[in-house]
Amino acid sequence: MGKYIFGVDVGGTTVKMGLFDRDGMVVDKWEITTRTENGGEHILPDIADSINSKIAEKKYLKEDVLGIGIAVPGPVNGLGIVSKAVNLGWKETHVKEIMERLCGVPAEVGNDANVAALGEMWKGGGQGYSSLVLVTLGTGIGGGVIADGRLITGAWGAGGEIGHMHVMDGEEEACNCGCKGCLEQYGSATGIVRLAKRMLDKTQEPSVLRGAEITAKAVFDAVKEKDPVAQEIAGEFGEILGKGFAMIASVLNPAAFVIGGGVSKAGEVLFDYIRPPFEKYVFSGCVDARFVLATLGNDAGIYGSAKLVLDTVI
Repeated sequence: MGKYIFGVDVGGTTVKMGLFDRDGMVVDKWEITTRTENGGEHILPDIADSINSKIAEKKYLKEDVLGIGIAVPGPVNGLGIVSKAVNLGWKETHVKEIMERLCGVPAEVGNDANVAALGEMWKGGGQGYSSLVLVTLGTGIGGGVIADGRLITGAWGAGGEIGHMHVMDGEEEACNCGCKGCLEQYGSATGIVRLAKRMLDKTQEPSVLRGAEITAKAVFDAVKEKDPVAQEIAGEFGEILGKGFAMIASVLNPAAFVIGGGVSKAGEVLFDYIRPPFEKYVFSGCVDARFVLATLGNDAGIYGSAKLVLDTVI
């Protein structure tokens, strides 16, 4: 049986690639450009060429490769078919079939947020937890759900889209998904900016945020300096996000929430604002869920892709 695994994380700008041994040690790591022109027709052949070149460079045989794991930004069904990936220009794409034909080794495919959760459970902030929810607080909110060590992807591969849970009635602005009042409109980096601008318009209280460029980082930097307006913004952020997490916990009962994405760089001060409302709203049997920070950063996808192969092929 093969000794090595390729982990691939396909993004809209770059494809991150890693070569791992079966214990999860990185043998090599590199990137290639994502060529999205012509409906993304070059992406999979480019990945295959890069993998085949790496196999030749390392003087491996195909039998030395256990498989290729691929994380993609879109829903993936059980046959490794991506129904649509807007950022890549893909319509229905048979990723698993194409990669196995081009590389001659087994391939497994998963949604990028779900696969990142697998990576964090295996080698990141989620180590030691077999049931967890990875929440990425970036431009939007991504989610990946693991129960008893297995990814929960849902009937059509869209499981874990927690950013689009409805949490606010009466919202007039639309989310990027077209709905109004989604969790990511308040709990993401752009959501924090929205809350901050609304708060600054509502109050005349002095704040270091007035006249400054409003970013999620600026808000939490101000929180750490005890700015009262920033603390109020963080309180509203935490109330909404904590309630959302309570809803998730009451359905899934995870042992931990692993928090990643750009907003997580604020550190554990986030938990000071999320944990109290979480405890207020969550079902008592789920209240012991831990909150921990993700540690793999942009490498979570390649680690998770490799783990996807280990879990499926072996």
